[in-house]
Amino acid sequence: MQGWFSRNKAWFIVIALILGLVLVLGGIKGYRIYSMIQGFKAQGVPKQTVSSMKAAFEDWRPQLTAVGSLRAERGADLSAEVSGIVDSIQFKSGDEVKAGQLLMQLRSADDVAHLESLKASAALAETVYNRDKAQFQAEAISQAVLDSDAANLRSAKAQVAEQQAIVDKKFIRAPFGGKLGIRAVDLGQYLSPGTKIVNLQQLDPIFVDFYLPQQALAQIVIGQKVATVSDTFPDLTFNGEIAAIDPQVDTDTRNVQVRAMVKNPEHKLLPGMFAKVTIEVGEQQRYLTLPQNAITFNPYGEAVFIVTTAGKLQQESDAKTKAEGGKPAAAAPGAPATDPQQLVAKQVFVTVGPTRGDQIAILKGVEEGQEVVTSGQLKLKTGTAIVINNAVQPANDPNPKPVEE
Repeated sequence: MQGWFSRNKAWFIVIALILGLVLVLGGIKGYRIYSMIQGFKAQGVPKQTVSSMKAAFEDWRPQLTAVGSLRAERGADLSAEVSGIVDSIQFKSGDEVKAGQLLMQLRSADDVAHLESLKASAALAETVYNRDKAQFQAEAISQAVLDSDAANLRSAKAQVAEQQAIVDKKFIRAPFGGKLGIRAVDLGQYLSPGTKIVNLQQLDPIFVDFYLPQQALAQIVIGQKVATVSDTFPDLTFNGEIAAIDPQVDTDTRNVQVRAMVKNPEHKLLPGMFAKVTIEVGEQQRYLTLPQNAITFNPYGEAVFIVTTAGKLQQESDAKTKAEGGKPAAAAPGAPATDPQQLVAKQVFVTVGPTRGDQIAILKGVEEGQEVVTSGQLKLKTGTAIVINNAVQPANDPNPKPVEE
């Protein structure tokens, strides 16, 4: 036996060294884990960073909002009814013109000459008719001759009127007052009937067409005041009133088209632009409001997280337990003590009301002055320790405007 031990002595030494090394490494690793645990205990309860805001009352006036398109009260692409060569242009692009103002003339010398010829023929026919009328009274000619003269005179005058209309069509005039667009023709250019000459738009007042759901029909009437804002001029509000309500509801969308007439004295609003329309309806109401981001929407109801302290939360929990006939639970043995002044989150279910811009009305569940978590709710539950950082707050604008990037 002693000989066997002597032969395997080297193996025993190696095994002992390995066991010793394992014990040393295990001790080092265990010490590190122990130190880490003690470090976490020293840090206390982990805290989540959130933003918060105090709930406050605001005066709301119920509003209907929609996005509409602007169009001129009168607008047209002007063109000639007859063909011809452009002889003169009496306007410049962008001019303000009055109704009936001459804009352009087509070459009309041959038409005017033909008109003069017809006028001469009509004058001769009138002379013949007047002479024969005197002879008829003297019973020198028959009634048939006088009737033929009268017919010739009417025909000659009709030809003069027809040719005068052709000549008038060579002179293009503004059908209504407004602002001209960019000229689309040049001197000497041959125009076919219907060729665009220039665009004419009457800009003051201007129409805005928009759609509202059929439920809004009971809240709007002709003449009701509207306010229009365009992102082109975000700081300007253009006032107007409802001018027309379509008598038919769209069967696909169940929306009704509404047209408002808006004052535009400086011609800042142009046809084709889109604008946000706001209509105030009903009486002013007072609501407790929060940013919409503060609400957690769940299938079982809407909720918010109230900022409270660990001490108050424990007192509420103990009071509820006593009211139900139970005994407050004691802290678990070895559990770290919680600072009663530590801020914690408390989930509260609420009843929400109407929305306005980025805001939402709270009808039940929150009281004025209570501090409510506005961001970071996804990582919270009742009792979670929190740290408040309000360097960045969610949008809370009652009338948000698009931001150009």
